[in-house]
Amino acid sequence: MVMKVAVDRDICCGAGQCGAIAPGVFDEDDNDGLVILLTDSPAPEHHAHVREAVDACPAAAISITE
Repeated sequence: MVMKVAVDRDICCGAGQCGAIAPGVFDEDDNDGLVILLTDSPAPEHHAHVREAVDACPAAAISITE
């Protein structure tokens, strides 16, 4: 199964939960604290963590399609 991840930096609030939950997929920009998407097609072993990050994002800035 292929998962595609997208982030909307315009609505990201920089909470950083995504990077803590799925560090291989998300990071935090050192300049503005907003999300950086490291890969838009994470490996299957990351899918559960990406879904958890989507649920934990307070700004709903992360979306996935499968």
